[in-house]
Amino acid sequence: MENSKLMEMIRTNPNAIAYIPNPTDEMKLLAVQKNGLALEYMDNPTREMQELAIDNNARAIQFIDNPTEDMMIKAINDGWINLEYIKNPNDKLIELALSQAGWAIQYVQNPSEELQLLAVRKNYDSIKFIKEPCASVHEEAVKINYDALRYINSPTHKAERIAVKNDERAIAFIHDLDKNKILEFLKVNILVIKYVMKEISKDELEHVLKEALANEDVDEKYVRDFLNCGTIDKTSPIMPIDKIMFIDKYGSKKAKKIAVDEKLKML
Repeated sequence: MENSKLMEMIRTNPNAIAYIPNPTDEMKLLAVQKNGLALEYMDNPTREMQELAIDNNARAIQFIDNPTEDMMIKAINDGWINLEYIKNPNDKLIELALSQAGWAIQYVQNPSEELQLLAVRKNYDSIKFIKEPCASVHEEAVKINYDALRYINSPTHKAERIAVKNDERAIAFIHDLDKNKILEFLKVNILVIKYVMKEISKDELEHVLKEALANEDVDEKYVRDFLNCGTIDKTSPIMPIDKIMFIDKYGSKKAKKIAVDEKLKML
């Protein structure tokens, strides 16, 4: 078949290059300009062909045995997912991919703690792609969103505490939730009571509250959450506690001051 007809065929369907025996460089160049992935069907492509292929479609990087640094950077700039096609990427390339999406960590073998942190800071749920995340990564992920707990097989106790303190709904993702854990979590977030009320007694709750509210460094949020918690109330049939009187009797100066401020808001 004449070259002109072959060239026209390639213009119409660049992948036709795969069925042309001994295609000319001109044919190869045309093919990758039309579809960079046609590089797959070429033996010993020139650098020019490789560069044109990547210009057309960054995924063509997967068909280049020894891409240049510039080629790899361009491929990742075009899409973090192209990190999958780069063998043994250096940290610079990995960081470039992670700056776009933390999920790129799935294409990194044995990522360092620093790279793991970069990933979860970008997308907290990227922790699900890390086989053995560092303890600091557990904690960083749940600081961003308690939901990260669902993706951690064995979260550190500190990570559990952080998650529960930030959002009481995290209690749903706590493994081996026993009485000791429940009481401990109530000390950092009283709103956990909504989910564990049947698991503890009034005496146990009062003991937790006495310890938490007597603390001079008690979080303001903790005090306000306690005062506004509908589950605990002097009229409650299960947890009848007069919250204002309780703070007046057992609370620290800080807790009492916050209680007065909160009471004024209610007036």
